[in-house]
Amino acid sequence: MYVLELGGQDDRFARREAESACSAVDPLGTGLATARGVTDRVRGLAYTQRVAALLGRTAPRVEDAVTLLDAAALEGPGGPSTGGWAVPEGAEGSVRVRARDVRSLTGVDTARAERELGAVLVDRGFSVDLEDPDHELRALFAVPPGHDDADDGTATVGIADEREVRLAEDGTAAGGLGANEPGVCALGWLTAESVRDFGERQPTDKPFFQPGSMDPLLARALANIAGARPGRTLLDPMCGTGGLLAEAGLVGADVVGVDAQWKMVRGARRNLGHYLGGGGGASGGPGGPEAVEPPGGFATCRGDARRLPVAGGPDGDGPVDAVVFDAPYGRQSWASDELSAVVGDALAEARRVARRAVVVGDRAWTGAAEAAGWTVVDRFDRRVHRSLTRYILVLQADDAGPGTEPGDAGGPDDRRAANDR
Repeated sequence: MYVLELGGQDDRFARREAESACSAVDPLGTGLATARGVTDRVRGLAYTQRVAALLGRTAPRVEDAVTLLDAAALEGPGGPSTGGWAVPEGAEGSVRVRARDVRSLTGVDTARAERELGAVLVDRGFSVDLEDPDHELRALFAVPPGHDDADDGTATVGIADEREVRLAEDGTAAGGLGANEPGVCALGWLTAESVRDFGERQPTDKPFFQPGSMDPLLARALANIAGARPGRTLLDPMCGTGGLLAEAGLVGADVVGVDAQWKMVRGARRNLGHYLGGGGGASGGPGGPEAVEPPGGFATCRGDARRLPVAGGPDGDGPVDAVVFDAPYGRQSWASDELSAVVGDALAEARRVARRAVVVGDRAWTGAAEAAGWTVVDRFDRRVHRSLTRYILVLQADDAGPGTEPGDAGGPDDRRAANDR
């Protein structure tokens, strides 16, 4: 079992993205989730910052965390306590402890937690190295789920997450704690961190920039939810500057961009070339040492989102695995009826060429998506500022079977072994 440290303030959205790289993702506390299995793709997640092999969980108090660690059996690799991720007992490798008061909501003294947990490890014979340790113990203190969506301008409204509602209302479900416990403390050995290089790809810093471009953090999350990974092909029929496609390509997907304007086609090609091939972009250049995956290939062309130059297979089983796009906003000189027709036709065309889609707009295009043959499997409403809310729809073919949702984590061979036995 693993514990995920979520970023942002929208835990449901973060968990949805995490499902593209992990299996059996469930809420644990505000800002935390558990996963039964994880893949190496966690390095490319936007809203999961760290993954730790779960050693145990208890009430969010320092004394309880110390008792838990003191009672833990720290077997060698393959031991039952952490499914093979345990730190060997004795002096093999140095350690450090990092404690977090997640979202600063528990009031726990993290410095005290680090001192007292570190003392337990020293008593077990571990050496301490605060600068460059071989192993890091994460001590994560969090209040129960349901305290996210704070005042950072984000919100999730729409399809209910019944698991989180249940956890927030019934403390017995959160980590097996009693109903009166104020949250959870999770202890785990750090196993992976996501690559945090999004600041290098801010819209204004790209070779080609246009106002209104999406920030790379959200673009990466949308690409992951759509299923971007090596061996997959994603298409953006309204690609604009290519921001969504760049993030999909950086996690290994092949990407295709279509836009009605030559200016955007050329600009997107310039940006994709910079970040995916030969442009000396972020992460030490395409495929550099910090790259999540070798970048995928890319192509751009001028075209109409309502009549894509892409062959569709039977019932959407063509060369495109998923479609992802940021629909035009009403304030962009579109008459309401005209915009509805354009987006509706684009959704129908997306359904012709693919069985998965993620669509963003300044309104919820639920009716148009359903009319085009899609099933809306999730919806997120994310307020950008007072006059703009982005509505995100996660779509799949209405006859798709289990395991075909955007962002499915793949089969058993695509996961690390999990400690669920």
